[in-house]
Amino acid sequence: MTDTAVEVDQQTRLRLYRLQVELRRFEERAYDLFLENLVKGTSHLSLGQEAVAAGFAVAMRPGDLTFCTYRGHAHTLARGASMTGVMAELLGRANGILGGKGGSMHLTSAEHGAMGSYAIVGAHLPIAAGAAWSAAERASGQIVACFFGDGTTNIGAFHEALNLAAVWRLPVVFVCENNLYMEYTPIASVTAVPNPAADRAAAYGLEPLTIDGNDADAVYEVATRAYERAREGAGPSLIEAKTYRKGGHSRADPGTYRPKNEVAEWLARDPIDRYRARLLESGSGIDEATLERIDGEAQAAVDRATEEAKAGPEPDPDSISTNVWHDGGSAWRN
Repeated sequence: MTDTAVEVDQQTRLRLYRLQVELRRFEERAYDLFLENLVKGTSHLSLGQEAVAAGFAVAMRPGDLTFCTYRGHAHTLARGASMTGVMAELLGRANGILGGKGGSMHLTSAEHGAMGSYAIVGAHLPIAAGAAWSAAERASGQIVACFFGDGTTNIGAFHEALNLAAVWRLPVVFVCENNLYMEYTPIASVTAVPNPAADRAAAYGLEPLTIDGNDADAVYEVATRAYERAREGAGPSLIEAKTYRKGGHSRADPGTYRPKNEVAEWLARDPIDRYRARLLESGSGIDEATLERIDGEAQAAVDRATEEAKAGPEPDPDSISTNVWHDGGSAWRN
């Protein structure tokens, strides 16, 4: 991948800031609703990892495809899915983007290129490679971005998907969101190399790429170059974004196994706080009032989505048999 600088103009930077704030406020609200017992099932938040979702999404084009894990709220929203629809889905309401049937771990909005959140670790990497193969065969110009956690790098599907993507030079960008923990286990304690994704890239003829996943500009720049490379037919990329989740693995996990000094160090590198300070110090004319307005608009959007989601009806019990069989129902089998 070339080191050619990517211009991040003022409009793009404001978009990156707005998106990060929206994602943060949305998941903070989702956490509050979980504590109120309104979110059905568990949830896996990406608080602290917003720069990864924002940077890669802003660099994409309409029609490009995103595959992600069960920690997928941010990636789904970043592609433009309805905030109300995602919030309602978490609440199990009929106005959710999947009618309340998918919940937190299975968000999908194909019309926005969000091709699913996958609960089985590593399962979506070969699927993403298949989508990239389809794009290449159709010469559609689409690229595929596939996000996964550090624990996935020790799953067979990781290696199989990377190998096939490299052999066939598929237009797919694999992104490891390395937040240092595979559920409750430090990735470093079960992996032979320091960088679980990047240090394995050479085995598939790929450049080892690591980035600061808490720096939206760095994420956007490497995403832009990787997408361009894929569109030009140069094949896949494997990017390891170093980041950190503010909380535990899921809402049932207090995360107390993490060393206090480690947590404090990473919280001091909060992606939104860093980006806000950079914008104010950039000399580009972006002032406190502009950012305060964006903050207020993001909070208002989350408040509105929350109320609209809460107002949604419970799903009709008969809907349980829809989206299962090819004709939408199971009656033909009886």
